[in-house]
Amino acid sequence: MTDVIRTRFAPSPTGYLHIGGVRTALFSWLYARRHGGQFILRIEDTDRERSTDAAIQIILEGMQWLGLEYDEGPFYQSRRFDRYKEIIQILLDSDHAYHCYCSKADLEIMREAAMARGEKPRYDGRCRKGVASPPDGINPVVRFKNPLEGEVIINDLIQGRVVYQNHELDDLIIARSDGTPTYNLTVIVDDVDMQITHVIRGDDHLNNTPRQMNIFSALGHTAPIYAHVPLILGEDGKRLSKRHGAVSVLEYREQGYLPQALLNYLVRLGWSHGDQEIFSVDEMIRNFDIDHVNKSAAAVNPEKLLWLNQHYLKTSPVESLIAPLTEQLKVIDIDPVTGPELSRLIEVQRERCNTLKAMAADSQIFFRQFEDYDPQAAVKHFTNEAVVVLETLKNHLESVVEWSAPVLHEAVQAVAESLELKLGKVAQPLRVALCGNAISPSIDVTLELLGHDKTLARITRAIKYIHDHAPA
Repeated sequence: MTDVIRTRFAPSPTGYLHIGGVRTALFSWLYARRHGGQFILRIEDTDRERSTDAAIQIILEGMQWLGLEYDEGPFYQSRRFDRYKEIIQILLDSDHAYHCYCSKADLEIMREAAMARGEKPRYDGRCRKGVASPPDGINPVVRFKNPLEGEVIINDLIQGRVVYQNHELDDLIIARSDGTPTYNLTVIVDDVDMQITHVIRGDDHLNNTPRQMNIFSALGHTAPIYAHVPLILGEDGKRLSKRHGAVSVLEYREQGYLPQALLNYLVRLGWSHGDQEIFSVDEMIRNFDIDHVNKSAAAVNPEKLLWLNQHYLKTSPVESLIAPLTEQLKVIDIDPVTGPELSRLIEVQRERCNTLKAMAADSQIFFRQFEDYDPQAAVKHFTNEAVVVLETLKNHLESVVEWSAPVLHEAVQAVAESLELKLGKVAQPLRVALCGNAISPSIDVTLELLGHDKTLARITRAIKYIHDHAPA
């Protein structure tokens, strides 16, 4: 085995890549990076009926979005069938595997009998010593001949020392009746050929591990070092599912989350480094240690993810947010060139929004006209007095040459003073005129972002609205 640490992420493209899989990939990636090792991506697509090209694309795109670059791969199991058949034949020839002709009905009878005896349902090994007269018309499966005595000891980096008795393990199928290999065979062949030294995966695979270690031994190889990570639970303590938001990783991108926020969130699901909550990628690599991964399951906390996302919106370089915000604007049919400079918009809005999707939605007013005024805001702020305020503002703003927040602040202040009104009595009718409601960034910044032409057009529209809705 190589002296270089080699980890792998091996998703099956039979569904979407969700945060449980991404966390496994992240832990494997961090462990390799921390120790100067190599990280391999393997696509376990032997189930051709359920594997889809779309799911593979989501895996590749998701890894790229998150910045989890791999040193080798992606390797596809579907392109390695000849190699798997070669290993199956080696196991058959060395008497570590055998053909089994038992039907589904036979297996069901065995299962019921075992349960009636109070035992775990398992294959009873009746074909283990060979079948003198193989039945006609039945294509046999191939089973691994698991040792009948002794024990398997797993020195798991997370779970600790776990012991299985061989007599409790049945002879698992390593090739189906159509000749295709099963997961428990392909994963071993790949880990051997790819010289994987450490396997970090969900603890739902722990029961497979002793059987796999016995196959490694039968092939004359040492099994990798294992670290089985507890699963992620929903807020209700139940296994993560769609109702908890266990969606495709790319859905987080579509919802306006930043990749660094999602990585920071996932690394803290089951791992800690003192009381630190915020981690840059470099800090994750520098501090990540399997020894500090918890044995107990972690539960999702959507509010914490939003908090982290807002932190990264506030602290990331503005330039890095322009492209993803552009995509969010396009989703709601906004052409970014029709509004203010996005860099300035981001500076203003990132203190107010916790996702890029929310930022795009809250910024629509700077790109296109709103349909209607908020009824409550209009009733409260569009008074007869407001007509005078808006007309005075319009006249004053028409002459503003430098359209910047400081100059515009002075202009609004000057109007308030000329009318002997408090600033709020001027700013609020103006805000409703510009935005359709009483909520926006500071009025001077709102004016700057809207620009000269949109500002004057909306003030004119508001004055007409007040006249049209004035009591007869």
